[in-house]
Amino acid sequence: MLFMTRDWSMRKRRPVRRKKIAPLLLNLEEALNIDLQVDGAFLEMAEFGPWTMVLVDKVAKAIEVQNEDLERFVFLTLRGFMEHDDAAKWVEVDHGAIPFLMKGADCMIAGVHGADPTVEEGDLVWIRDMKHKRPLAIGWATMNAEELVNGSKGKGIKTLHWVGDELWDMEL
Repeated sequence: MLFMTRDWSMRKRRPVRRKKIAPLLLNLEEALNIDLQVDGAFLEMAEFGPWTMVLVDKVAKAIEVQNEDLERFVFLTLRGFMEHDDAAKWVEVDHGAIPFLMKGADCMIAGVHGADPTVEEGDLVWIRDMKHKRPLAIGWATMNAEELVNGSKGKGIKTLHWVGDELWDMEL
Protein backbone atom coordinates (compact mmCIF):
# COMPACT_ATOMS: atom_id res chain seq x y z
CA MET A 1 0.00 0.00 0.00
CA LEU A 2 1.34 3.42 -0.93
CA PHE A 3 1.40 6.38 1.40
CA MET A 4 1.87 9.98 0.39
CA THR A 5 5.37 11.43 0.49
CA ARG A 6 6.71 14.96 0.16
CA ASP A 7 8.47 14.17 -3.13
CA TRP A 8 5.23 13.49 -4.98
CA SER A 9 4.37 16.16 -7.50
CA MET A 10 1.60 16.81 -9.96
CA ARG A 11 2.40 15.65 -13.51
CA LYS A 12 0.63 15.29 -16.84
CA ARG A 13 -2.14 17.76 -16.02
CA ARG A 14 -4.57 17.88 -18.92
CA PRO A 15 -8.16 18.93 -19.69
CA VAL A 16 -10.68 16.11 -20.21
CA ARG A 17 -14.19 15.91 -21.60
CA ARG A 18 -16.96 14.90 -19.25
CA LYS A 19 -17.93 11.94 -21.45
CA LYS A 20 -14.39 10.57 -21.18
CA ILE A 21 -14.55 10.32 -17.39
CA ALA A 22 -18.32 9.87 -17.05
CA PRO A 23 -18.06 6.17 -15.99
CA LEU A 24 -15.53 7.08 -13.30
CA LEU A 25 -17.74 9.90 -11.98
CA LEU A 26 -20.85 7.73 -12.12
CA ASN A 27 -19.15 4.99 -10.06
CA LEU A 28 -18.13 7.59 -7.49
CA GLU A 29 -21.63 9.08 -7.30
CA GLU A 30 -23.22 5.65 -6.85
CA ALA A 31 -20.68 4.48 -4.25
CA LEU A 32 -21.15 7.59 -2.09
CA ASN A 33 -24.81 8.28 -2.89
CA ILE A 34 -24.08 11.87 -4.03
CA ASP A 35 -24.54 14.12 -7.08
CA LEU A 36 -21.22 15.68 -8.07
CA GLN A 37 -22.88 18.40 -10.19
CA VAL A 38 -19.99 18.79 -12.63
CA ASP A 39 -22.04 19.77 -15.69
CA GLY A 40 -20.42 22.82 -17.24
CA ALA A 41 -17.37 22.62 -14.96
CA PHE A 42 -13.79 22.70 -16.27
CA LEU A 43 -12.51 19.12 -15.80
CA GLU A 44 -8.87 18.06 -15.71
CA MET A 45 -6.91 14.96 -14.84
CA ALA A 46 -3.38 14.79 -13.46
CA GLU A 47 -1.02 12.32 -11.85
CA PHE A 48 0.00 12.84 -8.23
CA GLY A 49 2.60 10.24 -7.35
CA PRO A 50 0.97 6.90 -8.25
CA TRP A 51 -2.55 8.36 -7.89
CA THR A 52 -4.70 9.88 -10.62
CA MET A 53 -6.53 13.08 -9.66
CA VAL A 54 -9.70 14.58 -11.08
CA LEU A 55 -9.74 18.37 -10.85
CA VAL A 56 -13.04 20.23 -11.08
CA ASP A 57 -12.65 23.95 -11.76
CA LYS A 58 -8.97 23.67 -10.73
CA VAL A 59 -9.70 21.98 -7.37
CA ALA A 60 -8.62 18.37 -6.72
CA LYS A 61 -12.00 16.77 -5.97
CA ALA A 62 -11.36 13.05 -6.56
CA ILE A 63 -8.47 10.59 -6.61
CA GLU A 64 -8.06 7.14 -8.04
CA VAL A 65 -6.04 4.81 -5.82
CA GLN A 66 -5.23 1.10 -5.66
CA ASN A 67 -5.67 -1.25 -2.73
CA GLU A 68 -3.24 -4.03 -1.75
CA ASP A 69 -4.82 -6.33 -4.38
CA LEU A 70 -4.18 -3.65 -7.06
CA GLU A 71 -7.92 -3.02 -7.49
CA ARG A 72 -8.63 0.57 -8.53
CA PHE A 73 -10.96 2.80 -6.52
CA VAL A 74 -12.15 6.35 -7.08
CA PHE A 75 -12.92 8.45 -4.01
CA LEU A 76 -13.45 12.09 -3.17
CA THR A 77 -10.57 14.07 -1.70
CA LEU A 78 -11.20 15.94 1.55
CA ARG A 79 -11.93 19.08 -0.51
CA GLY A 80 -14.54 17.04 -2.36
CA PHE A 81 -16.11 15.89 0.92
CA MET A 82 -16.34 19.49 2.13
CA GLU A 83 -19.03 19.97 -0.53
CA HIS A 84 -20.66 16.58 0.07
CA ASP A 85 -20.85 16.14 3.85
CA ASP A 86 -23.90 13.90 3.37
CA ALA A 87 -21.89 11.29 1.43
CA ALA A 88 -21.94 7.63 2.44
CA LYS A 89 -18.95 5.62 3.74
CA TRP A 90 -18.26 7.89 6.74
CA VAL A 91 -16.77 7.14 10.13
CA GLU A 92 -17.18 9.61 13.04
CA VAL A 93 -14.50 10.23 15.62
CA ASP A 94 -14.42 12.13 18.90
CA HIS A 95 -12.44 15.28 19.60
CA GLY A 96 -9.53 13.34 21.12
CA ALA A 97 -8.69 11.61 17.82
CA ILE A 98 -8.43 14.81 15.76
CA PRO A 99 -4.84 15.88 16.68
CA PHE A 100 -3.51 12.43 15.75
CA LEU A 101 -5.42 12.32 12.45
CA MET A 102 -4.12 15.79 11.54
CA LYS A 103 -0.58 14.37 11.72
CA GLY A 104 -1.42 11.45 9.42
CA ALA A 105 -1.82 8.79 12.11
CA ASP A 106 -4.01 5.76 11.49
CA CYS A 107 -7.41 5.93 13.16
CA MET A 108 -7.71 3.77 16.26
CA ILE A 109 -11.16 2.35 17.01
CA ALA A 110 -11.17 3.73 20.55
CA GLY A 111 -11.92 7.16 19.03
CA VAL A 112 -14.69 5.95 16.69
CA HIS A 113 -18.21 6.84 17.82
CA GLY A 114 -20.26 6.18 14.71
CA ALA A 115 -20.07 4.76 11.19
CA ASP A 116 -22.18 4.42 8.08
CA PRO A 117 -23.72 0.92 8.38
CA THR A 118 -22.65 0.11 4.80
CA VAL A 119 -18.92 0.27 5.66
CA GLU A 120 -17.20 -3.08 5.12
CA GLU A 121 -13.64 -4.23 5.72
CA GLY A 122 -11.41 -3.01 2.87
CA ASP A 123 -13.65 -0.08 1.92
CA LEU A 124 -12.31 3.40 1.38
CA VAL A 125 -13.94 5.58 4.05
CA TRP A 126 -13.86 9.22 5.06
CA ILE A 127 -13.39 10.23 8.66
CA ARG A 128 -15.31 13.19 10.07
CA ASP A 129 -15.55 14.80 13.47
CA MET A 130 -18.72 13.88 15.34
CA LYS A 131 -19.64 17.43 16.34
CA HIS A 132 -19.24 19.48 13.14
CA LYS A 133 -19.30 16.64 10.56
CA ARG A 134 -16.22 18.12 8.82
CA PRO A 135 -13.90 15.79 6.88
CA LEU A 136 -10.59 15.01 8.57
CA ALA A 137 -9.06 12.11 6.65
CA ILE A 138 -9.69 9.24 4.25
CA GLY A 139 -8.36 5.72 4.51
CA TRP A 140 -8.95 1.99 4.25
CA ALA A 141 -11.29 0.38 6.79
CA THR A 142 -9.70 -2.61 8.52
CA MET A 143 -13.08 -3.88 9.77
CA ASN A 144 -16.80 -3.37 9.20
CA ALA A 145 -18.95 -0.60 10.68
CA GLU A 146 -20.23 -2.62 13.63
CA GLU A 147 -16.70 -3.65 14.66
CA LEU A 148 -15.44 -0.06 14.25
CA VAL A 149 -18.14 1.32 16.55
CA ASN A 150 -18.30 -1.48 19.13
CA GLY A 151 -14.60 -2.41 19.32
CA SER A 152 -12.40 -1.12 22.11
CA LYS A 153 -8.84 -1.29 20.81
CA GLY A 154 -6.85 -1.67 17.63
CA LYS A 155 -6.38 0.07 14.30
CA GLY A 156 -9.67 0.82 12.55
CA ILE A 157 -8.59 2.80 9.49
CA LYS A 158 -5.27 2.98 7.63
CA THR A 159 -5.04 6.69 6.81
CA LEU A 160 -4.30 7.67 3.22
CA HIS A 161 -5.03 11.43 2.98
CA TRP A 162 -5.61 13.95 5.79
CA VAL A 163 -6.10 17.66 6.41
CA GLY A 164 -2.68 19.30 6.19
CA ASP A 165 -0.97 16.73 3.95
CA GLU A 166 0.60 17.46 0.56
CA LEU A 167 -2.63 16.93 -1.39
CA TRP A 168 -4.57 19.18 0.99
CA ASP A 169 -1.92 21.92 0.81
CA MET A 170 -1.51 21.68 -2.98
CA GLU A 171 -1.59 25.05 -4.72
CA LEU A 172 -3.13 24.80 -8.15
